[in-house]
Amino acid sequence: MNDPQSMTRRQLLRHGAWFGAAVGLAVVGGEVISHTAASPTPEAAASDRPTLRFAQISDSHIGFHGAANTNVTDTFTEAIRQVNSLGYTPDFVIHSGDLTHLSTPDQFDQVKQMLSDLDTPHVFVVPGEHDSIDDAGQKYRAAFGAGTRGDGWYSFDIAGVHVVALVNTLNLNRLGHLGRDQLDFLRTDVTGLSNDTPIIVFSHIPLFAMYPTWGWGTDDAAEALSYLRRFASVTCLNGHVHQLFTKTEGNITFHSATTTAYPLPQPGVGTGPVPVTLPAGKLHAALGIREVSYLRGQQPLAVKEQMLAEA
Repeated sequence: MNDPQSMTRRQLLRHGAWFGAAVGLAVVGGEVISHTAASPTPEAAASDRPTLRFAQISDSHIGFHGAANTNVTDTFTEAIRQVNSLGYTPDFVIHSGDLTHLSTPDQFDQVKQMLSDLDTPHVFVVPGEHDSIDDAGQKYRAAFGAGTRGDGWYSFDIAGVHVVALVNTLNLNRLGHLGRDQLDFLRTDVTGLSNDTPIIVFSHIPLFAMYPTWGWGTDDAAEALSYLRRFASVTCLNGHVHQLFTKTEGNITFHSATTTAYPLPQPGVGTGPVPVTLPAGKLHAALGIREVSYLRGQQPLAVKEQMLAEA
């Protein structure tokens, strides 16, 4: 992973607009495209190049072997190829956790090599619970922890946007957990920012109570979000649930991502969050990547989901 502080020093682009607005999703030609409540200003409409563009991938589960996906390496490779075929170079790419399935050194080495094939100047990651099996994330941090703090959290600034990477997959007691040290980090990290600073937070487990019965929530997220509510707009991105879901609470919008490995059931359907084996030819439609962008002078966050093409 690149040193996140290097992005702060570079300040790639000037300060832009804030994020926000309610988001609905519609499937069009195999892509899930967001529709926002606001329209672009004339200034934004006149711009051909968004102020910031990045991609999110999640839950690659390298090392998984099962009927739900017999070759997760191939589908992760396809996702990387899809990012590299966007028609532009993303300012950065994030991976929102569960890079591996069993957190072995070989699996981390494989993921690190595969991520190096992304055509982007920066790749940022956070761990999932599958990346910290039996060692509290030590092997994950050995592979991806350079430049991070504590158990792997960090922040950086780009194009006038403040991005925070949080770790909520250690010390699990059914739900995700941030812990006192990380909450103090977040409070201090945003203290000096102006209220109109766009905030992006990404973590593995959702920062909202999507379905606590299955552990799809973070037990101390309310305190974390209390430090962010003063900002004009906050966007929280997560993985873990292996499906698209969007929720807006005031100035905070949450987007759960799909996976590159295998789908999970909808909340409350079946006995629990176990891999779903789809009929032949249907898997790729449940896997994909996410594009995120915004334009200077335009409030809404633009989110577009791309499902993987059939091999």
